[in-house]
Amino acid sequence: MKKLLDYVLSIIYLIYFGLVLVIFHVAQVVSFHGFGKNAHKKSVDWMNAFISYGWYLTGSTIQFNDRSDLPTDRPIIFVPNHQSMFDISPIIWFLRRHTPIFVSKIELAHGIPGVSYNLRKSGAALIDRKDPKQAIVEISRLGKLIQETKRSAVIFPEGTRTRSLSGEMRPFVTGGVATLLKRAPSALVVPIAIRGTGHFNPKGLFPLTSFSRMSWQVLPGIEPAGRTAEEVVQMAREAIAVELGHVKPSVDNV
Repeated sequence: MKKLLDYVLSIIYLIYFGLVLVIFHVAQVVSFHGFGKNAHKKSVDWMNAFISYGWYLTGSTIQFNDRSDLPTDRPIIFVPNHQSMFDISPIIWFLRRHTPIFVSKIELAHGIPGVSYNLRKSGAALIDRKDPKQAIVEISRLGKLIQETKRSAVIFPEGTRTRSLSGEMRPFVTGGVATLLKRAPSALVVPIAIRGTGHFNPKGLFPLTSFSRMSWQVLPGIEPAGRTAEEVVQMAREAIAVELGHVKPSVDNV
């Protein structure tokens, strides 16, 4: 019975999801060309709000908690764990005052209504994983952008989504964060612990798992000054792991 419900509610949500993407794709084009970048950003924010709150159609719930008073007068590098494509929308909506700009694989820049257009127009770092030099150039450009504009970057140091239903994280790769910090030396690094999204869509878009509980926890920021990029990334990973209950806190964090 539960499996049948998953299928029925998934169909309802995916019809809704597709309509949201198409409608807001048009809204983005009109706002960008007719009213400018700020209007485009607002249309993107609301698209992601509709995507996120639409999960209630599957009986699922979302919770977004911010444990720290994040600054708006300096750039921020958000470092979340990565479980699902659905990790992204609540970050865009709930952290919209920080204008999060993503590091994304270049393949997503085409073919997805709403999403691809935003990636191309928002300043996202679109990286080719087969071309390390191109990836460094793109991430460097994003670092320079957030340093100049006091906006934020979002990078998933695991590199790819964790398929484990337990949410066990992969090792965090330092390179991308190090490149961002090199070009945005005043940035604060802020971990985000995400749970439940991998359970929500373990097999891709269909079927979704109804009545899932998903949460995003923004953790206290990490000051990079006086620390190597490797130390900062490891601290971020440990903070997320502790929040998710994967490891006990170290003595330094107690």
